[in-house]
Amino acid sequence: MNREENIKQISDTSRIWDIAVIGGGSSGLGVALDAISRGLTVVLLEKADFAKGTSSRSTKLVHGGVRYLAQGDIGLVLEALKERGKLLQNAPHLTENQPFIIPIYTWFDRVQYSVGLKIYDWMAGSLRLGKSKFISKEETIRRLPAVKQKGLKGGVVYHDGQFDDARLALAIAQTADDAGACILNYASVKDLIKNENGKITGLKVKDELDGTNYTLQAKMVVNATGVFADKILQMDQPGSPKMIQPSQGIHLVMDMDFLGGKDALMIPKTKDGRVLFAVPWHGKLVVGTTDTLREKAKLEPEALEKEIDFVLETAAGYLTKAPSRKDVKAVFAGLRPLARPKEGSTKTKEISRSHKVIVSESKLVTLTGGKWTTYRKMGEDTVEHFPEISGELLVPSQSFEMKLHGYTERVPEGHWSVYGSDAKEIKGLAKSDPALSEKIHTDFPNLMAEVLWAVKNEMAVRVEDVLSRRIRMLILDAQAALDSAEKVARLMAKELQKDENWIQEELIAFKKVAEKYLIKA
Repeated sequence: MNREENIKQISDTSRIWDIAVIGGGSSGLGVALDAISRGLTVVLLEKADFAKGTSSRSTKLVHGGVRYLAQGDIGLVLEALKERGKLLQNAPHLTENQPFIIPIYTWFDRVQYSVGLKIYDWMAGSLRLGKSKFISKEETIRRLPAVKQKGLKGGVVYHDGQFDDARLALAIAQTADDAGACILNYASVKDLIKNENGKITGLKVKDELDGTNYTLQAKMVVNATGVFADKILQMDQPGSPKMIQPSQGIHLVMDMDFLGGKDALMIPKTKDGRVLFAVPWHGKLVVGTTDTLREKAKLEPEALEKEIDFVLETAAGYLTKAPSRKDVKAVFAGLRPLARPKEGSTKTKEISRSHKVIVSESKLVTLTGGKWTTYRKMGEDTVEHFPEISGELLVPSQSFEMKLHGYTERVPEGHWSVYGSDAKEIKGLAKSDPALSEKIHTDFPNLMAEVLWAVKNEMAVRVEDVLSRRIRMLILDAQAALDSAEKVARLMAKELQKDENWIQEELIAFKKVAEKYLIKA
């Protein structure tokens, strides 16, 4: 991906794009991928970095939705299981099969979860990741050494998918870009352009890096901005009622020894009626999540003290060693773009997680709701509206079978896995210069060559882009990321031809963000 080349594409004012997508998170990227798979011309505009918001702050699970099954949302579960299976096939370098164990403390729970998960397996059909089964108390302790043993009767094992969310977003962006889409980060939409009939015909766009303004023409405009969808809807129809209810989920990251073993822990019932996960990920343990209504959508939401306490207390009820605030390496918060409930309702678990596609009078197409697992199907359902908007024919979607950038049957080992087929080239870069073979931080395996690669090939232009989303250090260990920032900034400045002022500004900006990921003990 080359940002300068893609900027040149949008500077051609005579060009009319088939589809212009606003938003570079999972839903927007899903639209771009599906559109390009049908031979349409596509431009995607993201005001910050790809997956800067919600899409990089998930529980890192590609799941069918066990709890949606309990709520009776069979359609959503079937759809999600199908997409889960296919995603693991199309991006083996970014996904894996993760076994989960539900500790069982009553015989009723054994029956309940065993039956429910057998149905879950059956629904997955040929795309099933493994058979669920009951295991003894002894085997549960062997596989989850740190689980609370008092009253333990055994465990129920089931399988779901796991992934690296920000890296997957980047791989989708790269796949679309490789196929001819124009993909841009740090390009914000400032206004919608309408014709005399009030139909949207284009966009006014600003390059957030150099301040240049551009005007684009497009047959169809898609609002895929997640929790910020209402902002674009207000551009379209000032004073229109809000559609989105942001709901915050947080995760705490700690060392693996709090759980032990390679299996993930699933706590099926918490005091707020949610499930809680403790999942091994990139050598750390990710524990979450919460579900807290927030009134205002923020690009950088912060965890509330009550959420931190809730996760720590719930985890302590199931682990032999209770984690404390000082054990938390990082905390990250994300906002779910839920459909706004009826007046007076405050229960987020009752709000549907399925996606909706809405077409306004101006022909603005808005995609809301959904979840990472079904990103591709969300994109397909959105692009299906192209004929009614443009009056043109649409060929069938090919995105279901598309292998994502980096796809390889021989996935590299260790931290190199997320690069897939690109790993060989990055290793070659490291060998070419001793400075590039140095580690970014002593506690992490990542090399300085990965920083250079991120700038050259992955459209990273800020220190945060590298340390938060290209390399996941910020959400794995916030202090380690802070300690590495200057080293990263100086190499980036050299490649981007930036001066000392840029370095200092970047360090101030990164520190401001990174401090939100630290917990004060």
